[in-house]
Amino acid sequence: MTIPSGSGVPAPMLKGKHKAIVVCWFLGLGSLVSWNSILTIEDYYYDLFPVDFSILLKLEKLICSLRNALKGFDFKIDGLIDHPSEYLVVEVLCLTTIFTFCLKKYHPSRVLTLVYQPFALGTMALLTYNEAKINTRKRNIAGYMLFTASTLMLIVVDLVTSGKGGVGPYIGICAVVAALGVADAHVQGGMVGDLSFMCPEFVQSFFAGLAASGALTSALRLLTKAVFEKSKNGLRKGVMLFLAISTFLEFLSVLLYAFLFPRLPIVKYYRAKAASEGSKTVSADLAAAGILKPENQEEVLHFPFNDFTWALLHAADDDKPPERLSNKELFLQNTDYALDLFLIYVLTLSIFPGFLYEDTGKHQLGSWYSLVLVAVFNVWDLISRYIPLVECLKLESRNGLMIASLSRFLLVPAFFFTAKHGDQGWMIMLTSFLGLTNGYLSVCVLTEAPKGYKGPEQNALGNLLVLCLFAGIFSGVVLDWLWLIGK
Repeated sequence: MTIPSGSGVPAPMLKGKHKAIVVCWFLGLGSLVSWNSILTIEDYYYDLFPVDFSILLKLEKLICSLRNALKGFDFKIDGLIDHPSEYLVVEVLCLTTIFTFCLKKYHPSRVLTLVYQPFALGTMALLTYNEAKINTRKRNIAGYMLFTASTLMLIVVDLVTSGKGGVGPYIGICAVVAALGVADAHVQGGMVGDLSFMCPEFVQSFFAGLAASGALTSALRLLTKAVFEKSKNGLRKGVMLFLAISTFLEFLSVLLYAFLFPRLPIVKYYRAKAASEGSKTVSADLAAAGILKPENQEEVLHFPFNDFTWALLHAADDDKPPERLSNKELFLQNTDYALDLFLIYVLTLSIFPGFLYEDTGKHQLGSWYSLVLVAVFNVWDLISRYIPLVECLKLESRNGLMIASLSRFLLVPAFFFTAKHGDQGWMIMLTSFLGLTNGYLSVCVLTEAPKGYKGPEQNALGNLLVLCLFAGIFSGVVLDWLWLIGK
């Protein structure tokens, strides 16, 4: 491990790498445990906010009856409306139909995901644009704290409403989900940018933690469902216990990032290295580690690594590093990686979770079926994120990554025909493959892309790639509604 040209200072043997990998895993877990909790308890939300298709048929018959009864009559309202009555009635009732459709057809898995993503994408776009000026430490801590508060609010909303459905509680849950989207943009972009100028193993571990949050929440959900299934209000009790555990994990992430992670020797080294290359986003982290005074970035408090950190921080004084590439230049140089992530998550989110909850039919597993499918996806998503650690199995070719990302779209007709004609075994197999390819390709792209850049550029590129990932998720969530055509 050596410092890039300009410092001429070789890196020492650094301690704490394995500990940092474990902490990154837990921070990844905390980044998505709240959102995966929402996805995993949607069987409970479908119980509170059921999908009611019959309302549309009733309103359609009502519209036809009224139009036939009023055909030929015309009237005006204060000169503002001058339509034949049949058209006026049809227009009013169409609006009523749409309004009632929104209230009665809640579609929790689809609507909550659709609420989450615009807030995540919009916030991520703003943060990416201003990435070089943002205090990464404050950004990540704010994100984890918002995750904790939002998950706790899910419990509060349920307790205040006594576990009843309706429009009010549904809107409250949507508001909490929007807050989770904002938190996700703060944490995921900030952490990926931060870890991109450190070891690739840190990025891999963080993304393994993201997947582990899905596997863990699925396992906990299956456990709580089994334990409380036969008790009174068992479904609700299981969900409350589940959310309480998720809230604790989020709070643990706040403590780990704020107090443990910045004090690890290897993390101090990489942040000092980034500062020597011109990064302004790490100053608060260096201050938290006791290296710099917060009010004066140039004043060193003490010199760990036998004056090594000091040498890094002041290496640029003698040989100033060149200006970093702009975000536009970084994006143009990595368009294929950005497109890879976009395509990976467009495909994944167009199937998971909406299609798996609503469009896979009824099978022998009954109410367990959708939970099993989500659990299978999450488990294989987690396993696949460790495959790139084996060098011979890691896909590094840029063309290979693009071909693999495009070929996943063959899963769309496969899922469609399996839902129509296949049994649950085939659906479980397809869902496994969806999770396997999602995690594997994500880690391959995000560990390869930052190579060869300076610290500030790697931070910016990490944010840009996460922005493209979020754009893919949002597009996939919108496309997921196309499965409802013909219903």
